[in-house]
Amino acid sequence: MLNPHYDSSLVIISLLVAILASYTALDMAGRINTTTRSAARWWLLGGSIAMGIGIWSMHFVGMLAFRLPIALGYDTGITLLSLLIAIAVSWFALWRVTQAELPFNRLVKGAFIMGFGIASMHYVGMAAMRMQPAISYDPALFAASLLIAIMASGAALWIAFSLRNNVYRVTLSRMQAAIIMGIAIVGMHYTGMAAAEFPLGSICMAAKSGSSPDTLAIMIVLGTVAVLIIALLTSVFDSRLELRTAVLAKSLANANHELLQQALHDNLTKLPNRTLLEDRVEQAIRKATREDGSFVLMFMDLDGFKAINDSLGHHMGDMLLVQTAERLKAVLRAQDTVARIGGDEFVLLLEAGTPEDAAIIAEKLIAGINKPFLLETHELRVTSSIGITVYPQDGATYHELAINADAAMYHTKRGGRNGYHFFEASMNINAHSQLELMQDLRSALERGEFYLLYQPKFDTRSGNMVGAEALLRWRHPIRGIVGPDQFIPLAEKSGLIIAIGEWVLYESCRQMRVWYDLGHTDWKIAVNLSPLQFSHENLVIVVADTLAAWQLPAKCLTLEVTESTAMHNVKASLAILHNIADLGVDISIDDFGTGYSSLLYLKRLPASELKIDRGFINTLLEGSDDAAIVSAIIALGHTLNLRIVAEGVETESQHEFLKKLGCDSLQGYLLGRPMPADQLETAARGQLPSNSQVTRSAAG
Repeated sequence: MLNPHYDSSLVIISLLVAILASYTALDMAGRINTTTRSAARWWLLGGSIAMGIGIWSMHFVGMLAFRLPIALGYDTGITLLSLLIAIAVSWFALWRVTQAELPFNRLVKGAFIMGFGIASMHYVGMAAMRMQPAISYDPALFAASLLIAIMASGAALWIAFSLRNNVYRVTLSRMQAAIIMGIAIVGMHYTGMAAAEFPLGSICMAAKSGSSPDTLAIMIVLGTVAVLIIALLTSVFDSRLELRTAVLAKSLANANHELLQQALHDNLTKLPNRTLLEDRVEQAIRKATREDGSFVLMFMDLDGFKAINDSLGHHMGDMLLVQTAERLKAVLRAQDTVARIGGDEFVLLLEAGTPEDAAIIAEKLIAGINKPFLLETHELRVTSSIGITVYPQDGATYHELAINADAAMYHTKRGGRNGYHFFEASMNINAHSQLELMQDLRSALERGEFYLLYQPKFDTRSGNMVGAEALLRWRHPIRGIVGPDQFIPLAEKSGLIIAIGEWVLYESCRQMRVWYDLGHTDWKIAVNLSPLQFSHENLVIVVADTLAAWQLPAKCLTLEVTESTAMHNVKASLAILHNIADLGVDISIDDFGTGYSSLLYLKRLPASELKIDRGFINTLLEGSDDAAIVSAIIALGHTLNLRIVAEGVETESQHEFLKKLGCDSLQGYLLGRPMPADQLETAARGQLPSNSQVTRSAAG
C-alpha cells in the first residue's frame, strides 16, 4: 500500500473553511426564516449555493492536503458533480430547518438523507482522482465515516433549527455551534480519507489533465472564502436593512397610532373627542334600532370654571379639567363613554340606559364634582350642570340629541345650577331663543346697540347728589329693550362681557369727564365689574388707560365688586383690589350681606365703601331681623372707616330709618330712577322729572 501523508497547513485551512461554512449556513437559516415568503426563496437558493460551495471547498481542500508519493490530479467533470451534490445537500438542509416544526422522526430522516448526501459528495470527490487500480476502502472506517456524517448532519439540523430565530446573544451562539459543526464535518471527511487504501503501483489517471494540488488549493480557498464572506456580508447588510425597515415601520405605525389618537382624543384629558363621540353615538343608535332598545346622552359643564381659569391661569384650569375627567371615568361603567368636546363641556354616553339609570349616575357625577379639588396649593370648588336626553324619544340623531341635551343643561343653569334636568319639549323653544339672543349679542357692541342709564346717589345728611351708578341697557332692533338679567349671563358665558365691560368703563368715564368739566368735581361714577371682568389679567391696565384717555382723576371713579366675587379667591382678589386702589380708584363691595365674608378678610380689603343689598332694604321695618342686620352692617362699616351705601330705597319710611341708622349714601326709586345723562344733570339742579317721563325717555 502507498503511504499517504497530509499538508498540515491545508488541514487547518480545511477546518477553518468548515467552520466558516457552518456559520454561513446558520446565518442563512436565520435569514430565510425572518424574511418574507418571496424573499425567502431567493435566500434559500443563494444560501444553498454558498453553503454547498463552503462544504465542498472544505472537502476538496482536505483532499488537496492529502499527499501520495505519486502525482495527483482531479477530473473536472466528476469534481463539479461533487460540488452539485454539496449544493443539493445544502438546499435540503436549509429547507428542512426553515419548516415550522422539526419533530424527532423528521430530524432522523433528514439526518440520514443529509449524511448520505455529504458522504456521496466526499466519495464522488475521491473518485475524481481516477485511480488505477481503483481505491479500496476499509469497511469499518467506511461505515464510521457514514455514521459520523449522519450524526453530524443530525446535529447540524437540530442546531440550525434551534438558532434560526433571533435568540439571546445569537452571534456568540452561532459561532460556538459553527465550531462544533465544523469539527464534525472535518471529522467525517478525514475518517473517510483514512478509510481509503491505495495499492502499490497505483496511478492517478487525472494527474496529467487536472490542475496541480497547490494551485487548486489556493484558488479554491480564495474563491470559497470570497463566496462565503460575500454571502455573510450580504446577509448582515440585509439584516440591518430589514432591522432599519422594521424600526421605520414600527415608528410609522406608532406615528399613525399617535395621529389616530390625536384625531379621536382630546389632547389634554385623553378622553374621546367630538369625532369619536359622534361615531360611538351612531353605533349606539344602530344597536338600539336593531334591539329596540335605548341609551342616554348627557351634557355637562362646570359651574364657575371660567372664573378659576381666568383668575388662576390656564395651567390651573387645565389641571382642574384633567382631575374632572378622572372623576367622571371613575363613576361610569366600562361600556359607557365620556368625551370632552371643548372648554369645560363634557358629554356622557350611557349604553342601554334608562331614565332611572341616568338619574342615579347624574347624582353620582354631581356628588363627585362637588368634592374639593386640590390643585397645587389651592383647594378649589366647582359644581356641575347636567342635561339629559334619552334615545329615541328625545331625538333620532346625534345632532338632535345633542341640541336637546344642551337645552336641558342650560335649563339646569337657569334653575340655579349644581343639578340635572331631563329634556322637555318646552326647553327647545327657550334654547332656540337663547341661541338667537347670543348671536345678536355678538354684534350688538359693533352696531352701537348698548347704552347707559345713570341712577343718582344722594348724601343722606345734605340730600345733595354725590354721583351716580352706570347701568347697562341693550336696545335690540327687534326685541326692543332687553333687560340685563337676560343678556348679562349670556355675555358672561360667552366671554363677551370683557369687551362689553370695557366699553361701559370707557363710556362712563367719558360722561364723568363731561360732568367734571361742568363743575361736578365732587361726584363719583360707579361702574359694576362682572366676575369674569374682575379676574381678567388686563383689568388694572384697562382702568389706568381709560382714566388716562379722558384725563379723569381716579377719585372720580368707583368700581363695584360683589361680595361673592371678592371672596371667591381671597388671595387673588386682594392682589387685584390693591392694584386698583393704588391707582387712586375707590372700591365698593356690592351686595354686602348676601355672601359669607370673613371679617378677617374684610378688614384686609382695600375697600372704601360697603353697599347693602336691596334684599335687606325691601323688608326694612324697625325692630325686624333685617333692621338688626342693616344696623350691624352700618356699625361694622363705620368701625372699619367705610362709607355705607343703601340701594333699593323706595319708601319714605325706609329713607328715614336708614338716615336714623347713620347710612352715608342712599340710592333707589324714591330718590331717582335710572335715567339718561342729560336728565341726571337736570336732577342735580333739583328738577327731577316724573317717573313716567323718565321711563319714556329711557325707552326712546
